[in-house]
Amino acid sequence: MKKVVLVIALMLAAINVNAQMKLAHVNSQQLLDTMPSRKAAMEKLKKFEQDGYKELTEIQKDLEEAYKKYEQNKGSWSPVILKIEEEKIMKKQQGLEDRQTALQQELQIYNQELNKPILEMVQKSVEIVSDRKKINYVIDESTTLYFKGGMDITAEVLIELLRLDAEAMKK
Repeated sequence: MKKVVLVIALMLAAINVNAQMKLAHVNSQQLLDTMPSRKAAMEKLKKFEQDGYKELTEIQKDLEEAYKKYEQNKGSWSPVILKIEEEKIMKKQQGLEDRQTALQQELQIYNQELNKPILEMVQKSVEIVSDRKKINYVIDESTTLYFKGGMDITAEVLIELLRLDAEAMKK
């Protein structure tokens, strides 16, 4: 009998805890797509990527010209000159590969640098709205396989986010 009473008490406590929990969801992609600072950050990243691509194209062109020169003259060059030119071409090829790798890393780092304050603003906006509405959990719709019910606070978070974004852009 004591066990039955204990089980019922635990079930009532669990129901009481669940009744106090408030769950909401947001569409983070919609939030990010609406932010002016996010659009500006993506433009900066795109420009950085285009500049890097231009640099790689110039290095590739230099490598192709060196190889073309090698092909045209390999019949008339001595074995020593051939070896020197081959080493130059290999160094240029290695330089191109190294720069490609470095550029990918730079893009990743720059992307993180640009997105960090944006993601912090999104987090702060969600916290402000959650505190205001006494919400315990906020789930991102874009990473949730299934949800039914809960409160969609995307519009309210978006208003708060745009306010924070405007303040940040003034600074």
